[in-house]
Amino acid sequence: MAFLSYTAKNEVLTIDHTEVSPQLEGQGIGQKLVAQIVEYARSENKKIDPQCPFANSVIEKTPEFQDVLENK
Repeated sequence: MAFLSYTAKNEVLTIDHTEVSPQLEGQGIGQKLVAQIVEYARSENKKIDPQCPFANSVIEKTPEFQDVLENK
């Protein structure tokens, strides 16, 4: 019903797609998925390259997520 896909190469997690089914839209599910991968990246000492426009927007708008961006 909702998922976030990414690839892992070396120390970088590249998020390529986030999708939430229409019946779950507007409930913050997409933001929660992004928050989960941010926590995973931190726990594994990895960076994130958010190629997915949605994930990129969430990370850019959330100051506490900035530390995981690949080019920051």
